[in-house]
Amino acid sequence: MFEISFFAQLDWEQIREVLTSLNIGFVKSLEIFFLTLLGSLPLGLVIAFGSMSSVGIIRWFNKLLVWVIRGTPLMLQLIIIYYGPGIILGNNWWGSGSTGRFIAAMIAFILNYACYFSEIYRGGIEGIPKGQYEAGEVLGMTKSQIFFKVVLLQVIKRIIPPIGNEVITLVKDTSLVRVIAVYELMWDGQNYIKSEGIIWPMLFTGVYYLLFSGLLTIFLGWLEKKMDYFKV
Repeated sequence: MFEISFFAQLDWEQIREVLTSLNIGFVKSLEIFFLTLLGSLPLGLVIAFGSMSSVGIIRWFNKLLVWVIRGTPLMLQLIIIYYGPGIILGNNWWGSGSTGRFIAAMIAFILNYACYFSEIYRGGIEGIPKGQYEAGEVLGMTKSQIFFKVVLLQVIKRIIPPIGNEVITLVKDTSLVRVIAVYELMWDGQNYIKSEGIIWPMLFTGVYYLLFSGLLTIFLGWLEKKMDYFKV
């Protein structure tokens, strides 16, 4: 057994080694982050429309899906999606390689965040006064024209703050993929505790998360100000 130390045998060579490893892990975390947004933002809108559908079976299926996903931990969803096919069906769809684990993680993340985004979308859409829809119809606009030219900008203005909160949460949630052995930033930091007994690389991971979250906060604040011209 070795003792865990903050600065055991610390030197510049070790610092370079640790930072190189953490940079590789951070790139993987960024990949998870951006792919999740790329998939979940449009999927969330589809689920939102399904939850507002006039067709009962579609509406209730979407509401059930959102309830299950929002009511269970993301970590549990990762485990079920990755290990479930092998346990239930006796066939591991994803394989044992890193590519299969990464695909399973992305499916879990995209589905999870799409359900959260869908409720934000739905609240934004339903918050638009019905009079604006009626005014568009009086002007001879189609439903799609009313949505994209009248409603959409107002919805975007309303949902930027709650969407921003979910985006910041996603930055930290990327660390959960290590539960199915996807090697990201937190995994790399934690690995130094196990292999060399030093804890400072783990603390450095917090700097990465803080800096990236700070940049996102600045960007989201800028985006919100850009929408100030559109009063709702």
